Amino acid sequence: MQYIKRAEDRGQVDLGWLKSKHSFSFGEYHDPKHMGVSVLRVINDDMVMPAQGFGTHGHRDMEIISYVIEGALKHEDSTGNKYTVPAGDVQRMSAGSGVRHSEFNASNTDVVKFLQIWIQPNVMGIPPSYEQKSIPQQGQLTPLVTPTGSSDTLSINQNASISRLVLKTGEAFTLHTEQHIGYLHIVKGVLLVNGEEFSAGDALAVDPQQSYEVKANDALEALWFNLPS
Repeated sequence: MQYIKRAEDRGQVDLGWLKSKHSFSFGEYHDPKHMGVSVLRVINDDMVMPAQGFGTHGHRDMEIISYVIEGALKHEDSTGNKYTVPAGDVQRMSAGSGVRHSEFNASNTDVVKFLQIWIQPNVMGIPPSYEQKSIPQQGQLTPLVTPTGSSDTLSINQNASISRLVLKTGEAFTLHTEQHIGYLHIVKGVLLVNGEEFSAGDALAVDPQQSYEVKANDALEALWFNLPS
C-alpha cells in the first residue's frame, strides 16, 4: 500500500445545512500530503439537510460523479437536465467547456448522503454531458464507471474506472491493480487488508501490478478505483 487516509483525518466542514468530510484538499481544507491520487482529485462525503443544497454554481473540465448512499439528490443544470438521483443510482456529469448546476436534497424531511467524486479528464473543452443509471450488483465487484461505458456502465473521459465492491461478513476477495493504481474507499462495513482494519470513510491506494486479498469483518460496501499510473 502506497497511501492510507483514515476517516478521522479527513477535512471537516459543518455549515449547518451541510456536513462534509473531505478525503483530499478541497475548499478551505488544504493539506499538501493529501492532494489526490493520480487523476482522482475529490472525494467529499456529504450529508445535506432536508430541502437544503448547493445553489447554482459553475464547473469546467472535470468529470463529476455522485454516488448516492441514502436519500435522494435533485439535480438541475444549464444544459436542461432535471433529474432526481435516488440511493443506489450513480450520476456522471462531464463539465467540459463549462456548465452551471445545482444539487439539492430532494426530501423535505430526510437527509441525503452521497459521495461527490471529481476526476480530471483526459480531454478539455468538450461539450458538457450527463448520465445517470441504476446499476444492480452482479457478484462481488460490479463496474459502475468505465472509459467506454461498456456493459451498461456510465462512461468517463479518462482512462479510469470505478467499481462497487460488496462483501458479506466473512467473505474474501482479491484486488488486482495490473497496470493501474488502485484506490479503495470504504462506504460501509469493515475490511481487513494485510492485517489492518479499514472502516467507513477509510481509504487506501495500491501500486500497479499488486494483488491483495481482503476480507470483510462486517458487511462491506466500497468503491474500487482503477486510475492511470
